[in-house]
Amino acid sequence: MSVFRVFIVLIFFLIYSNPSVLSQEKSLTKEINSSESKKSIDKDKHLLELEKSTNKKIVSLFIILFIMLLVLFYFVYENNKLKQKNKRKEIRQKIQLDIINASIDAQENERKKIAAFLHDNINSLLSSVGLHLNTFSVQNNIQSEELLKAKSILEDAHDRLRDMSHELIPALLVRFGLVHALEDLCEKNSNSRLHFEFSSSLAPEIRYSEKIEMKIYFIVAELFSNIIKHSGATKAQISLDENQNLLIIIIHDNGKGFKTPKLKDVEGFGLNRIRARIKKYKGSISITSKVNEGTSIKIKIPVIH
Repeated sequence: MSVFRVFIVLIFFLIYSNPSVLSQEKSLTKEINSSESKKSIDKDKHLLELEKSTNKKIVSLFIILFIMLLVLFYFVYENNKLKQKNKRKEIRQKIQLDIINASIDAQENERKKIAAFLHDNINSLLSSVGLHLNTFSVQNNIQSEELLKAKSILEDAHDRLRDMSHELIPALLVRFGLVHALEDLCEKNSNSRLHFEFSSSLAPEIRYSEKIEMKIYFIVAELFSNIIKHSGATKAQISLDENQNLLIIIIHDNGKGFKTPKLKDVEGFGLNRIRARIKKYKGSISITSKVNEGTSIKIKIPVIH
């Protein structure tokens, strides 16, 4: 063992006592240190570039998120703006409908009052005058031309008064209901140039509430008036049916018709009033028309017996 130790010491002595060997060792150490330093620098550069790339990605992501938030905010803003616009439009439409319905209700109340006044007062007065004239004629045995003219004028006034009263509140509608009243309306409006045809699957004696019957009658009367004035038709048909508590009225004419997109142009023909009446009772109306093929109107109104 001592010999081995001496040998090792001798080798170390020779190495460190030789300058060239020391120089080579230092050079090698320096190269190793330089290589490690370079690797460290390269690694630092790589890490720095990686950090820069990551930062760029983060910034880009934030920019994209910011743009997306701006776009989302814009759409939310526009959506709220549209909702507010639609809400204002709905409020305006509701106000218009309320005004129209209030006007219609007031007119119908006035109709009832005037019809009742004509029937209960003026009609009674005319009947009383006629009775007195007849009594005077019989008692005095007078049949003069003037007296006969007076009786004729009185009868004419009585007939006109009755017709006016029936136009205000149709007696047939009040007494017998919607089916009979609409059938009578078709007969009254038919002539040699235009024929109105009525059909119904309902029992003639069926009755609805007075308000519903009045509304439907005057809606149909107004639509008949439009057909007579504007359609140029020679034939019109009206059907009255009921399905699952829905009263369905269909009116069709063979007139000149119009393009459906131009429906707004004909809204002035009382259609706004008709729509208001129907909407008040939670009903619906649809209108289809073709040029030279006529017009069809379908009305649905919920009813309770």
